[in-house]
Amino acid sequence: MPLDRWAEFADNRVMELSATTPVHLIHVDPDVNMARFYGIELQPTLFGEVCVLRTWGRIGTNGQAMMVTYDDETQAAEALQKLEKQKLRRGYVPVGG
Repeated sequence: MPLDRWAEFADNRVMELSATTPVHLIHVDPDVNMARFYGIELQPTLFGEVCVLRTWGRIGTNGQAMMVTYDDETQAAEALQKLEKQKLRRGYVPVGG
């Protein structure tokens, strides 16, 4: 693929991913001194793959981050949904919800 077409493809791919809403969750329980956050979002790579970027930690800190790369957006979106369901079952709630 010529570089012009590749750049056009990459631009379109970034625009598609930006339509995916990032997930921001919190879990606060003052009785056990717990105040945690968890974030999940899709990020494109320079090589046409898609990463699921996960960030977590105590509210008020930078926390930690981890990226898992998938070949296409469908696989990455499924992984994002699976992680979100898992965290909701464990007591996390959407920010503002």
